[in-house]
Amino acid sequence: MRMVVPPLTHRRAIDRNLAEFFRNHRHAAFRRALSELCRFYNVKLPRIEWFEYLDWGKTAGKTYEDGRIHLIHPENWKRGRVYKTERMWIQTLYHEMGHYLLWTDAERKADVFQRRMVRGLRDARSRRASAVASKRKAALRPRKRRSRAACGRPRRAVASRARTKRRA
Repeated sequence: MRMVVPPLTHRRAIDRNLAEFFRNHRHAAFRRALSELCRFYNVKLPRIEWFEYLDWGKTAGKTYEDGRIHLIHPENWKRGRVYKTERMWIQTLYHEMGHYLLWTDAERKADVFQRRMVRGLRDARSRRASAVASKRKAALRPRKRRSRAACGRPRRAVASRARTKRRA
């Protein structure tokens, strides 16, 4: 399935605004992020309603057929949550926006949308650092010896030479 997501520069701006909203609770940053996302898909803004908890703390967000989205406000996110990070709240919002945009086969498409929105957001420095760390791990790992057959070299007939020496 092909899915169109905003270009990386737009996704970074959206992500930055959502992170700012999570930290400082400025609704202007949230509206800016949401309007940029909705402008890209040419859809109207969903009605967002904020809650302290949903379903006794089991649910992080809920999207309805009429375009309403119920979300837990970032101020209340850390209460009763297993994952209390800013990143998880942002990914929850992406997931619910995936439901809003892609209502047919909603759960699978919302998960794919959330993963693709997050892909590539880490800056290049952290990617380089992880690549260097993986090279270091590979250097410390003991090498496995490959058999001669696996290398593609023909085997020598060592056993036949031993037999001829015994006969003489």
